[in-house]
Amino acid sequence: MRNHKLLLTTLGLSGFLVAGNAFAQEQPHVFKGARIIPIAGKPIENGVLVVQHGKITAIGTAGQVKIPKGATEFDLKGKVLMPGLVDTHSHLGEGAGADASAPLQPEVRIIDGINPISDSFKRALSGGITTINVMPGSGHLMSGQTVYLKMREGNTIGDLTFCEDPTTGLCGGMKMANGTNPMKAAPFPGTRAKSAAMARQLFLDAQQYHGKIKAAKGKADKMPERKPNLDPLVEILEGKRIVHFHTHRYDDVLTALRLQKEFGFKMVLHHVSEAWKAADEIAKSGVPASIITLDSPGGKSEAVEVRNSNGAALEKAGVLTAFHTDDGITDSRLFIRSAALGVRAGMNREKALEALTISGAKMLELDNRVGSLEKGKDADFIVLNGEPFSVYTRVEQTWVEGKKRFDISNPEDKKFATGGYNTYQTDVHYHTH
Repeated sequence: MRNHKLLLTTLGLSGFLVAGNAFAQEQPHVFKGARIIPIAGKPIENGVLVVQHGKITAIGTAGQVKIPKGATEFDLKGKVLMPGLVDTHSHLGEGAGADASAPLQPEVRIIDGINPISDSFKRALSGGITTINVMPGSGHLMSGQTVYLKMREGNTIGDLTFCEDPTTGLCGGMKMANGTNPMKAAPFPGTRAKSAAMARQLFLDAQQYHGKIKAAKGKADKMPERKPNLDPLVEILEGKRIVHFHTHRYDDVLTALRLQKEFGFKMVLHHVSEAWKAADEIAKSGVPASIITLDSPGGKSEAVEVRNSNGAALEKAGVLTAFHTDDGITDSRLFIRSAALGVRAGMNREKALEALTISGAKMLELDNRVGSLEKGKDADFIVLNGEPFSVYTRVEQTWVEGKKRFDISNPEDKKFATGGYNTYQTDVHYHTH
């Protein structure tokens, strides 16, 4: 081991990190010398992070943390290490959800349409994203069930999910939308009021169905006929499934909040272009908001008043706030820039870092595993060459559960960070913001 360390030191940092993947995660990995931003506490200068079996086993300063015997050591002096990023709203994986047959299709699962080996996931890894909420589109009042994915290496969708069994388990939330996207020709709604009425009726149907299930008290002969379109709504009513609600305008935000209050479900507001108008109302509701920042004009009319100061307005009001990419509205490779733009528009730096990590993890109810660097949590982290919000900073490595998934010193990985003709072979999701 001593000779091995000497060789790695001679080869330099990049060679060291390439070699690191040759070791199984049963062996402790020690990352030392970096400025660690754990999110769960103050930055740690000359920090040490110890990882084994995909989990964080220790974190602290060089003088506090004992280096395990036989550990593989990684010298990260001059680097910044922080948790893997959590993207609460993505469309990576080439998936498509509901079709044109009906405006409300809760039985549709985006998990059934995702390509688990899509190279679009490499875009997320190159941007430091380790957890994503993959959504169906927003062209429906209810376009289907989302799925929470970890950016592990795998060949099946089950290799990427947080849930144990994607064939039967509850693996994500529910996508809802209002505003212009779901307003089309019949059978879709033609007005905002009709949109709310149709969503309300489905929840009323689900309440009745739920009542029959409870009345049966587990007796098979008393159970109502199974309704796959209402089963996920029952999970929503029971607080097991979170509603992720696409909304932009001030009036649409208030409509979403009214529906949430009426039926008492857990909800995250997404996009919230006019959050700067609705921040106080959102704060009173206790509902969190996942927002997007844009660095160029354009898009649709209901998002014309989007402001990069939304993060600052929500923060001031006391709203739990996260950022998302909505990839391909904004590129996963540039996710950190979203928070940087929020800081530029008045958001607190520490809150902006939380909005890339732990805040999104809380919205997905995954904060017991991801979003911060703490003992016992998943070993998901990124290595940066400088301060996170500097224009000169880039993601150099992305680690997921103690395994390196992206290394910019590897030419095969670097091309997914820099792009170029025909780099991404698979389709990219496009839709109006």
